[in-house]
Amino acid sequence: MRRALLIALTALLLASASASKAEVEQLGNLRVHFSAEFTPQSLPRQRPAPIEVNIQGSVATTDGSHPPPLQVLEVKLNRSGRLFTRGLPTCRQSLLQSTSSNEALARCGDALVGHGSFSADLALGGNEPILSNGKILAFNGRRSGSPALFLHFFGGVPVRFTLIVPLKIGHLKAGRYGTVLRTRIPKLAGGFGSITQIDLSLGRRWTFAGKRRSYLSAACSAPAGFPGASFAFASASFRFQAHRALRPTLVRSCHVR
Repeated sequence: MRRALLIALTALLLASASASKAEVEQLGNLRVHFSAEFTPQSLPRQRPAPIEVNIQGSVATTDGSHPPPLQVLEVKLNRSGRLFTRGLPTCRQSLLQSTSSNEALARCGDALVGHGSFSADLALGGNEPILSNGKILAFNGRRSGSPALFLHFFGGVPVRFTLIVPLKIGHLKAGRYGTVLRTRIPKLAGGFGSITQIDLSLGRRWTFAGKRRSYLSAACSAPAGFPGASFAFASASFRFQAHRALRPTLVRSCHVR
């Protein structure tokens, strides 16, 4: 009876965790929405299995003013997940400079690990901010001898621009998080532009040493006898000018298959 009650309580907690999809943080007039999901949610208890991750984020102000540029972004992923790159082709950042999305794919398509879209506010010439939309491509690479992820932002309307954001991939030895992605955001439009929204999906399968590999994989580390678990899936840090920082944390759930 006690065991059945514990399992029922776990199921209720999983449902509650799944219902909370996005985290909203506010500091003064600055508001950040951050969400991350992974599929599939049914995973082995011990052995990591391939997953894809979708990350969404937006920055806005409560008074409608132009949001400040994001300066530093850091995302930490739960230790139950794994990021693997051996045998995956790499792209050099220099090959992506001043390229359109199609040109970037032609040069580094074999290193592609993700794609998405973005919106940006461009405050040019003292006029009302111009809204620009575009594509994001994510490429596997290396930076300073360490694994890296190069995000290629390309906007064509109404202003054509390319922005390359390199994320250094690190591994943490202790704690609930095992992988960290960190970057200092380059200035957009001479510092007068701000990325206001992103929607990015990451995932890639390939063959290396005769085995199928996955860029991202994870296990559902639920206790023995429990059908699933809720856990801190991701933690982010958004740092803006004047040292203002927002640090949302996402709780997600998984099910043992």
